[in-house]
Amino acid sequence: MEFDINGMFGGDLGVGAIVGFITGYALKKFVKIVMTLIGAYLLSLFWLQQKGVITINTDKLFNLSENVTQQVLGLGQKALGILPGTGAFVAGFYLGFKKG
Repeated sequence: MEFDINGMFGGDLGVGAIVGFITGYALKKFVKIVMTLIGAYLLSLFWLQQKGVITINTDKLFNLSENVTQQVLGLGQKALGILPGTGAFVAGFYLGFKKG
């Protein structure tokens, strides 16, 4: 009986790393776009406030952003719990996120 480690793990590790890289890369690009849109929206709100068109309760605005941040982090932890816990996926995800 032959023990072929490449046949058993090579395909799964390669696929996990590739999927992780693509996921990390896409997520970073998506986060950049979303953060740009949110930043532009907030800048426009503050500009309108400066011009006297609207009044912003900044305490509530910053509390809202803190709550959203906590929810996103919680969702990310749940997603990592669902994903296969292979080291190849995590390594690929890290490299893709860093490269993106």
